[in-house]
Amino acid sequence: METEKIGFIGLGNMGHPMAKNLEKAGFPLSVYNRSAEKAESFKEKSIVYTEISDLVKNNTIIFTMLTDDRAAKAVYEDILKSDISGKLFIDMSTISPQATSELSGAVKIKEASFIDAPVAGSTGPAKDGTLIIMAGGEEKDLQRAMPYFEKLGKAVKHLGENGKGIAGKLSINYFLSAIYQGLAETVLFADKLGIERTSMLEIINESASGNGATKVKTPMLINDQYEPAFALDLMLKDILLAKEAGADFPLSKVLSETYQSAHDEGFGKDDVIGIINYLKK
Repeated sequence: METEKIGFIGLGNMGHPMAKNLEKAGFPLSVYNRSAEKAESFKEKSIVYTEISDLVKNNTIIFTMLTDDRAAKAVYEDILKSDISGKLFIDMSTISPQATSELSGAVKIKEASFIDAPVAGSTGPAKDGTLIIMAGGEEKDLQRAMPYFEKLGKAVKHLGENGKGIAGKLSINYFLSAIYQGLAETVLFADKLGIERTSMLEIINESASGNGATKVKTPMLINDQYEPAFALDLMLKDILLAKEAGADFPLSKVLSETYQSAHDEGFGKDDVIGIINYLKK
């Protein structure tokens, strides 16, 4: 079988380390990013394109990792201008189910294949290749993608047809938004009662209430430094997408109002656990 040529569009905080893992694995890789400086580190070993059409023309599997519906639709509008028959598109963005349906339908009309494959994990797992990939699409397309998924993540969950990957991602991020707000409120409550923060976080992490999310945010809370691994604004986007997709529960209103207010108060660029600074106010 002829070797697949891999293209990667979108070299942001998540996309850059993911594409780097494909490059390190030795796959024939091409990249494109709207801001050209983010592609500089790929020039030595990979091909850097300045036009999406050139990347699409010269590759058989194309990954996209984009910020939101608007960015994804703009990129795929460019992609769909080319002859894409026989190619496989793997969108790893977190976008709305509606946008995923539109993109997958448009790609299939042009006789190409599409997988929605958003990920669980932030910049650390992206660098380490330990993301969890949630895939929606046909089994044959998933098998075609597996050699590359194996370099990006520690687990691949095939959840069903197109759209199911996004459904899984919105569900897990809804849960995480509740964990982070709950963790922040608990730490502030313990602060108020005079419990030293490091001790409180040790109790949380060593008890049944601890989990990967609480442990990874512990250093930020102890140091009171919130350099974004996953920005609060991105979590707000995902909460709103979940609500649009049908998350209508008692917590839905609370979470959306809290994260929206934190954004409005200027905390959106901080890490998501920086919600603690808004709650402290």
